[in-house]
Amino acid sequence: MELLYDILLDNGIKYKAKGEDSIPLKSGDYCIIRKDFFLDYGKVISNGVPFDPSLLPKEPVSGTPSDKKTEVPRIQRKATVVDQGKANENAMRAKSALRTAASLIDHLKLEMKLINAHYAFDNKLLAIQFSAEGRVDFRELVKQLSTSLNTRIELRQIGVRDETAIVGALSICGRPLCCCTFLKEFDSINVKMAKEQDLALTPSTISGMCGRLKCCLKYEHEGYLELEKTMPRRGDCCECKEGRGVIIDRNLLTQKVIVQIDGTGQTISYPKEEVTVVYPDKYRIKQKQTPSEEEMAAMLLEDKEPGQEKSKPGKNYQKK
Repeated sequence: MELLYDILLDNGIKYKAKGEDSIPLKSGDYCIIRKDFFLDYGKVISNGVPFDPSLLPKEPVSGTPSDKKTEVPRIQRKATVVDQGKANENAMRAKSALRTAASLIDHLKLEMKLINAHYAFDNKLLAIQFSAEGRVDFRELVKQLSTSLNTRIELRQIGVRDETAIVGALSICGRPLCCCTFLKEFDSINVKMAKEQDLALTPSTISGMCGRLKCCLKYEHEGYLELEKTMPRRGDCCECKEGRGVIIDRNLLTQKVIVQIDGTGQTISYPKEEVTVVYPDKYRIKQKQTPSEEEMAAMLLEDKEPGQEKSKPGKNYQKK
């Protein structure tokens, strides 16, 4: 029986590969994988599940020279100590190749930022990832790199979110970035999500390490909407133990509101159960307001179009 595994390369690329159940593999093991025309060395990051074609991604597997029908990479064997030694040598060679590529980029005056490089296990392919603000014509770079390094070259342009996920860092919450741990896809995020979570629309508050809107604004959004359903809104008139007042602030996570008492101006914090809304703000006449400077700055952090931050391969191959 064939099992399907998730494989992680040293340059952050992930893909699925299948292997026979006779190969003793578990999460954390290293293995040798046969891809289209070369061998690769990667780490198993999931326990095997029975192979099912429906579990495969719709996009072509990365690292192949064609976007046509692509076979699922096959695991040949579990890596040995000798294989690990060769993989370490390839990692050193990749660093040297990255320096060569950087010098050629300076010579050709290309607006590119190199991220990392990865040699195939048998050195038949060198994959280089880079980021850039726009499209880059790197045909001449591929030609010169192929001549200098005597191997096939793959250049892949990635977005700023993908770059941050590969490099890794600690977020403002003190934990590793979500994109480095459990997030597998980047969804489109907008400022409206931050508004509905009662966040201050300052770029330093709602932007992540990548400079775009935080990913948690998206996957926590539904939870905040559930919490907001039973919460009074700012501006609602309410009654509480101290009398009648106006809700001037609220905390969705703690389910508490801050009430300013009429007449005295005193502000008191109450659980939402201890206040009764008598004049909802939503029934008041509202005037259409123009976006504030904070809102305009926050809009600049939005994705320009849905799915923009997904890796968009820009590949070119050149034989010597």
